[in-house]
Amino acid sequence: MPSAETTQSSVHEPDPVRPTEDDEVARSGSELIGGPIGRRALLGTSWWTPVRVVVLVAIGMFALGLVQKAPCYNGAWFYGASSQYTHACYSDIPHLYQGRGFADGLVPYFDRLSGDMEYLEYPVLTGVFMEVASWLTPGSGSIQDQEQWYWMVNAGMLMVCAAVIAVCVSRTQARRPWDGLLVALAPAFALTATINWDLLAVALTAAAMLMWSRGRSLSFGVLLGLATAAKLYPVLLLGALFVLCWRAGKWRDFGKAVGGTAFAWLVVNLPVMLLAFDGWSKFYTFSQERGVDFGSFWLIMAQNSSDPLSTETVNNLAVVLMLLCCAGVAALTLTAPRRPRFAQLAFLIVAAFILTNKVYSPQYVLWLVPLAVLARPKWRDFLIWQTCEVAYFLGIWMYLAYTTSGDAHKGLPTDGYHWAIALHLLGTLYLCAVVVRDILMPERDVVRRAGDDDPSGGVLDGAQDVFALGAAARPSRHAAHYDGPQVEWGAPGPEDRSL
Repeated sequence: MPSAETTQSSVHEPDPVRPTEDDEVARSGSELIGGPIGRRALLGTSWWTPVRVVVLVAIGMFALGLVQKAPCYNGAWFYGASSQYTHACYSDIPHLYQGRGFADGLVPYFDRLSGDMEYLEYPVLTGVFMEVASWLTPGSGSIQDQEQWYWMVNAGMLMVCAAVIAVCVSRTQARRPWDGLLVALAPAFALTATINWDLLAVALTAAAMLMWSRGRSLSFGVLLGLATAAKLYPVLLLGALFVLCWRAGKWRDFGKAVGGTAFAWLVVNLPVMLLAFDGWSKFYTFSQERGVDFGSFWLIMAQNSSDPLSTETVNNLAVVLMLLCCAGVAALTLTAPRRPRFAQLAFLIVAAFILTNKVYSPQYVLWLVPLAVLARPKWRDFLIWQTCEVAYFLGIWMYLAYTTSGDAHKGLPTDGYHWAIALHLLGTLYLCAVVVRDILMPERDVVRRAGDDDPSGGVLDGAQDVFALGAAARPSRHAAHYDGPQVEWGAPGPEDRSL
């Protein structure tokens, strides 16, 4: 006979959310594998748990992404600049093996490179990742053979990062493990995973969010600091946490997060900063001095202007636009009828950075994929955005094929590339608009509609507000308190099919 404790746990523990029950696209897609799960299905009784299924699917999609790069692996990286673009299989990894001195045994940040690039222009932890991969690369054979091995070694290491991301996203919102399939099946994720080393920072950021969802503020900070040591964008999540903790009064946990972030970042950066400052600072000076580049609306403006803005002016305007977006996110957070979920703000703040930045490399979509899944786990909206990103992925390579060959029949002219940029911008803005709508109308948030408050929020989950502005400050504070899974935010209906 079950104990009282077991009975109480089974009564109060909420059931996992099944996407095929509340998502029309997921329900239709499930017909390919036999249809939605039945009411009498025994879940959790076999090895095939949701997390394991998601990880295997993610690895399978990653492998398909490697196959997509096969034309370049078999020669396009080495024997023709245009063919690596027409096959859409370009990757920075093999080119930088020799171009950044790894083939010659140079030490990143300490040894000067030949040519215009004096030092490695990547953050320290990414440089360490690149260096470790070079140690594992066989030094025999031709330089082409070594570059192929270097790409393959990096691909193996990045596959581990992809698996970590899949696990973390599946476990961050405990009742929604199947949402990880959105990450695993994201086409843009598979296509861009081995273009550069961004997956390292994405994996560390996903792990940090998992720690925050478990209430481990210090661990979150340490992982976020490591992520920021690999790529700059993860530090933006502290801005989202600042306004959320302000509204909930969770200053102690925010302080732990900031302290952990600063400590981990310094542990990685301080030795290189002290011993090789010029090499360490190259990433920051390069980011500042880099001109308007691919994928940004600034490029459209520059290529359609007889007197384009200077790099310094663009830098200043981009900072102003980003600050305005941050102010808008803060105002939204403090005035929303319910405190926004952490994942929603994290997505919005990183998306704002991408939209206002002077460059958008195609692999930057990796930054947003896990955040988008946690912020808006709705297949329709996610696939609309992914379609736009895949179109941009093809557009940039076709544009580069055109610029390197000069033949419009072999690529996409400038005007066509501008349309590809616009499609990327509109797709990202669409997803931002849907997330903002969910914040302003919590009953349309698919996560809260299932009875949760903020499953990725950790100490913020179910917390009472202590500070709010406008209409959000007028209701009783108890109205903002999460009252368990029995709270109903509204049943799914046709109103959720449009903005």
